[in-house]
Amino acid sequence: MTIPKKEKSLKRTREFGTFPSLSTWFDDIVGNELTSGFLGNFNTGMTLPAVNIKENEEAFILEIAVPGMKKSDFNVDVDNKVLTISAEIEESKEHMEEVYTRREFGYSSFKRTFTLPDTVELDSISATYTEGILNVLLPKREDAKQKPPRTIKIS
Repeated sequence: MTIPKKEKSLKRTREFGTFPSLSTWFDDIVGNELTSGFLGNFNTGMTLPAVNIKENEEAFILEIAVPGMKKSDFNVDVDNKVLTISAEIEESKEHMEEVYTRREFGYSSFKRTFTLPDTVELDSISATYTEGILNVLLPKREDAKQKPPRTIKIS
């Protein structure tokens, strides 16, 4: 039986103990070099955005870093004391020249959920989007707000 020339050359590269096989070398190049460079720039999805949670006497404030989006991309929902913030973006671009057509498309989405404490006034939740930051205001119920200290007279 004769081994085809292609298989012989691949076999020879595998025989060298200190050198990686051709397939391993190619996997390393594709897995590391291309994904960190070329493919890393292609829109393959969105990671979960960073969230800051602040509290003051009146409310909790969520600050979510989501630059490059429009306020119409977001959905903010409350259901049974669970706040859900999500977004979906679909993009497509087409560039036509005489000789070729180039099309690119991408899809990104995220979804964050937060279980709200009983102290939040669910009917008064509001959200704003400014300069890449989605702010969600979670006002506290009146009976949950911290009252100023007072002196009690002893009778």
